[in-house]
Parts: sequence; structure tokens; C-alpha cells
Amino acid sequence: MDIKLELPQDDLPLMANTNHILVKHYVLDLDVNFKSQIIEGTLVLFFQPGNRYRKNSSSTEETCRSESNEACKFRMPEPCHVTNTRTFSSKMKYNDFAICGKGEKKTSGKDGNHDNGEQASGISSSNYCCDTGIHGSEDFLLVLDCCDLSVLKVEEVDIAAVPGIEKFTRSPKLRVVSELRNQIVHELVTLPADRWREQLDYYACCSQAPGCGELLFDTDSWSLQIRKTGAQTATDFPHAIRIRYRTKPQGRSVTWTSDQSGRPCVYTMGSPINNRALFPCQEPPVAMSTWQATVRAAASFVVLTSGENSAKPTQLQEGSLSWHYYVTMPMPASTFTIAVGSWTEMKPETCSSDDLAAERSFSTSEADFRYAGICGHVEYPCRFQNTSATTQEIIPHRVFAPVCLKGTCQETLLQLLSSCLAAAHSVLGTHPFSRLDVLIVPANFPSLGMASPHIVFLSQSALTGGSHLCGIRLCHEIAHAWFGLAIGARDWTEEWLSEGFATHLEDVFWAKAQKLAPHEAQEQQELRACLRWRRLQDELQNSPEEMQVLRPNKEKTGHMSDSGSSVIKHGLNPEKVFMQVHYLKGYFLLRFLAGRLGDDTYFSFLRKFVHTCHGQLILSQDFLQMLLENIPEEKRLDLSVESIFRDWLESSGLPQQLYWLKNAWKGGHSQYIRNGNK
Repeated sequence: MDIKLELPQDDLPLMANTNHILVKHYVLDLDVNFKSQIIEGTLVLFFQPGNRYRKNSSSTEETCRSESNEACKFRMPEPCHVTNTRTFSSKMKYNDFAICGKGEKKTSGKDGNHDNGEQASGISSSNYCCDTGIHGSEDFLLVLDCCDLSVLKVEEVDIAAVPGIEKFTRSPKLRVVSELRNQIVHELVTLPADRWREQLDYYACCSQAPGCGELLFDTDSWSLQIRKTGAQTATDFPHAIRIRYRTKPQGRSVTWTSDQSGRPCVYTMGSPINNRALFPCQEPPVAMSTWQATVRAAASFVVLTSGENSAKPTQLQEGSLSWHYYVTMPMPASTFTIAVGSWTEMKPETCSSDDLAAERSFSTSEADFRYAGICGHVEYPCRFQNTSATTQEIIPHRVFAPVCLKGTCQETLLQLLSSCLAAAHSVLGTHPFSRLDVLIVPANFPSLGMASPHIVFLSQSALTGGSHLCGIRLCHEIAHAWFGLAIGARDWTEEWLSEGFATHLEDVFWAKAQKLAPHEAQEQQELRACLRWRRLQDELQNSPEEMQVLRPNKEKTGHMSDSGSSVIKHGLNPEKVFMQVHYLKGYFLLRFLAGRLGDDTYFSFLRKFVHTCHGQLILSQDFLQMLLENIPEEKRLDLSVESIFRDWLESSGLPQQLYWLKNAWKGGHSQYIRNGNK
């Protein structure tokens, strides 16, 4: 049985039952229509039962019971037929729990498709959750996070019909076709990393295979529930399904607008509800997956997504172009992003000998970046195991912007990128991602920047403050490649593991990018610390105490229900969007730790931590325990994981260790600041 989900209005539910089944790969095949402001197409999901994080999840002894026999109603499928699929092009290569409701009226679109209405009841409208499939004889229920979408059809994919797929069948004597299909998917998703190209090709081919039976499905405000009659466990459930759907113009994951040149564009926000209004997915961070996306738009538009490749468009029909991207590093679905607009592209000029010499000046000993042992993450083509990648100080990069901002971007942004990337490499070592696109997003973008795999959204306001503001913001977003993306928080309430690190590292990166002398770097960083101190003071005085806590779930941090569903406290609170407590308290904690250890010891440890934990999800205690284990005993003094939790992460207000700084900063005496960090 499952936890009782009693949701305050400002909490964000993560409904996917990730403890029972995980999406390993998504194949998106989408059309972008600016006239209707809709993205429409298909999504094929490849599954694997089980979750390696389940051993760390919480369980409950509450008994779940249905309050109504009408609670779990599904749309009955139409008679099975073969789906008309698009011709595959070689250019493209590369539950067990149900939530029982009270039988409120179900909502659906006028055309009969199922919409995520704000008051839809469906399966998930009650406060109670019940575990089916494991303890009973009910069909297994797949639950995906889904919101503001019109789901038109869900079907099983007949991947056994793909030519050459028989190479993935280990037991040719299997007579049950569904078992054969699931075995093929299992072999496909577990291919070794050196066969990633072959794997992507077969994912693409399988996504175009015909359907072999529609599945029962229903939606509510926050989820899509799918089941197959007779499939009682996650193992029996189809491991490859296709969902045909469309977004809504008002969908909260997608923003339709105009760029600074007045041309139409669309981009995804990534928060507060992440990508569930872009495609049905598993939102919890533990559901780390790879993806590939084919996106079609009018020929006048450029399509950018989170992808390892610099996609080149293919003309499929007159006036329309197709763009294909892929990712081989498993990431949470929330990190996927897409932007479509009439962007102009800018690339750096070929490096001169002086530029190369400047780049080399950032290098430190290669031994700093290499540590014994095998990567601890699931297998994928990892740059940390690639010698040429570990020494690559500057990864390939491009800038995209509206044509009216081209000159400003060339003069400022493009000139800064190389030095900021090289500075980051000098501090942390191997770039986790092979390339970087930077997009200047429209004026209505609600923050200064957002980092996703291989792409950064940057506000135009970063361009108006000259090279300093632009460089600082670039360094912050570049830092997220390590902290927030390559190393993610297993519990989203611990945002400081992303934002605190990026805020602390932006100063370090920027000082190196400017080639400041040590005393100049220290003065600059102390000034910025003073400004942050005042900002933090203001925020703590004018915000609810419960929103000042960096680890609000305390001992329950990282815990999930039996199914894998969970709740993000204050995830929908409109005030949270404007708060910086996770940035600032996290920053001061890391500054405090670096001061206690000394910069050399701290950043040497940080490189080791990155090498050890990249490609994985962490909790606060994972970082703190490893840090304390690497601190010389004479510097550890009274530091412990428990004391840091108590003083910094689980308390509202200002940590006691920083109270004495109040008068020092108020009087502007930087000498106190320096002494306090020794």
C-alpha cells in the first residue's frame, strides 16, 4: 500500500510509480504548429521494471481502500488496427498503485480525447492510494506525470516486427509474443555503452513499428494512467508503448511568445511543473533516461533541444524542415528542453595561436582530474573515461539569438564563452557534456538563465550589464553542467545542491576567466559576498520561516512512497519563484566550508567529488559525509553531518556561524570577512 497524498495547494505532486517500472528511453516525434500554438505527435517509451533507488524509499503501514467502485474508470480502446507510421529515414538515426477517487465527473475534450482538466477526477482525485498488482489480482497500472495535455491514443508497439530485431532475442523458444517483445526491449535498453549508435538506430526503428493493440488509459489533473487487461505485474506490462497526444496553448510547460525582433517562437520553461505539460513522462529525478527527438517546423525556424549532436535540418517536404537530436547520458526527464524560433546562429572564429596559449594557461596537472576507479553510474558513453575529453578545456559552442541582438551577442557573449568554459575546466576538470548552445530567450523569460544538457537559456538582461554581468551569469549556468545536471539532487527539495554550488562556483570561474590576481579575486568575491549577505537578510526578514529551510523534509529527505510517488513541498508556491534562499544559504554554507578547509583542500576535494559522483543523484548527506571523510582531523573540529544539518539545512533564519558577520558587513570591514574565512 501507498502513502496518503494530502496535498496542500502549493505542493507539487510527482505521481509516477517509479519504484515499479522505469522509463529508460523516450523517442519523441513532434510537429510544431505556430498557428494553433500546439505541439503534436507521438511519444514512444521503453521500460524496464524496477528501480535501483527503491531500497532507500520509505514505506508506510497505512491501509488503502477505495472509496468508490466508480473511482478507477478507463477509456475502452477501439478495435485494434495497425498504426500508419511515418517512413523511417536514415537521417533520424541517431503499478502497482492506483489513487482512488470519489467518483466525481470526469472531464474530456470535445473530440472525445482525454484532457488533464483542473478538476478532473479520473483515478487520482482521492487522498488515498492503493497498491494493486503486487498484492492483488488487479491489472498493473502505469502512472505517468501528465498535465495540460490532450492524450489521443495509447498503444503497445510491435517491436518484434522490426527487421533484424531478432538479434535481441535470447530465448527463441518463447511462444508468448508479449514476452518476446519485452525480452527484446530488455536486451535493447541494456546494450553496452560502446554500442550506443546501434542502440539509437534500433530505438528509432522500433518507434516506427506498427501498433499491436490499444491500451486502456485515463487522465486526471496531474497524471496519465495506463493498463493492459491481463497484465498484472510490471514485468507483464508492455515494455514499449506509443502515446499520441497534443499540447495545449495554455500548457504550463510551454511558452508561446514573440522574440525581441517580433517573430513568433516557443520554448519550454522547465519549472515549476517541469515537462509534464510537454509530454507524459516520469518526473521524479530517479527516473533517469535517455532520449531522442525528431521535431518538424516551418523552414523559417530553427529547432534547438537538449542534444549531444549539433543537428542539421533535413527537408522532408517543401516549406518544412526536420531536426533530430539525441542524448546518451541518462538524465531526469525534467532536464529536457526545446526552443523553436527564427534564431540567428553565431560561432567563434577559428582560434589563433594566442588564443590557444591563453586556453592552455588554465590547465593544471592532469593528475588533478584523474582518480582511480570505475565510474559509479549506470553504463553510458562517459566523457570522464575518455582521455581526449578529460583534457578538452573548451568544448564546441554556439550562440543563438534574435537577429536584432546579433551584434551585442558577438561583441559580448561570444567573446566570453571560451574563457568561461576554460575557467570552469581549470577548477572542476572534465566537461560533462560535449558541446554547448547558448540561446538568448525572449523578454518574458522569468529568470536570468536556465541550464539544460548541452543548452543554456540566457536572459537578454544579462547582455545589458556589460561583460561583468554577462560573464557572471554565464559562469553560473556553466557550473550547472556539473552541479544540477551531471550531479543531480535525488530529492528536489534540496535545491541548494544545484543552486548553492552554482552560486559559489560562479565567482571562482569568473575570477579565473578574468585572469585576476589572487588578491583581486578575493576582493571581488568579498564584495559579492557582502551584496549576497544583504539580499539574504532582506529575504529572511520578509518570507515565511518554512520556506527558508534548505532541507524541509529533514529525516524523510529522499524517501518515496511504495510506488515511488512523492510530493515537492511548496513546489507550486508563487513566492518560491522569486526566492533565493537556496542560492544564498547554500552559497554561504559552501563558502564557510571552503574557508574552514582552505581553498586548495576544498577545490581538490570538489574535483574528486565530481569524478566520483557524476552521472548520479545525491542527497546532502552524500556530499557532506564524503567531504568530512576527506578533511584532516585538525580542521574538522566540531563539524559533523548532524551539526551542519542542524545549523544550516534544517533551520530557518540565519545560521549561528554567520551572525557575527552582521556588524562586520554592515560596517564594510572586509578584514573581518577575510579573517572569518580562515
